[in-house]
Amino acid sequence: MNPVTEKIKMVCASKNIPAEELAANAGLAVEQIELIFNSEKIPSLSSLIKISRALGVRLGTFLDDNENMGPVVNKNSRQSSPVTFTSHLTNDNSHIDFFSLAASKSGRHMEPFLIDIKPSGSSKMTPSSHEGEEFLYVLKGSITVLYGSDKFVLNTGESIYYDSVVEHLVISASDEPAQVLAVVYTPN
Repeated sequence: MNPVTEKIKMVCASKNIPAEELAANAGLAVEQIELIFNSEKIPSLSSLIKISRALGVRLGTFLDDNENMGPVVNKNSRQSSPVTFTSHLTNDNSHIDFFSLAASKSGRHMEPFLIDIKPSGSSKMTPSSHEGEEFLYVLKGSITVLYGSDKFVLNTGESIYYDSVVEHLVISASDEPAQVLAVVYTPN
């Protein structure tokens, strides 16, 4: 079982919240919660945000390695293992690997990530939405951001800041991988 799922189960157990109640409070289907509980894969970022809100904990609770009150310094972001979020009931969107840049910082309200985006090819992509805001800065390559009915193509050195409540999807704009620095903010 992955550590994120284990932490979700621990919080549910400590608060005596069954899967059905968690699903109702998070606005997810019971099948989604059961799949999350029984999967080796990490749920989508959107689902994880909804679960954290339903449980009354910050998103970082599920991503933290350990608690550090002081500053967190990363000399090499590749030292951590990537997190690949899945999409609800499918493996859609597993083309993105997230490297947390502040997993050991306690009490944080922002989630900074280094994200590797693999070319999606012909695989199915599913937009997501959740509370909060996101900032993306393209470090390498080009990305396409589908945001509501709009489409933005961003190249190295370009950025976008958007409200995450609008359905969005980030993919490589070409057959080449891309890399972005992302900061996700979720309100408490």
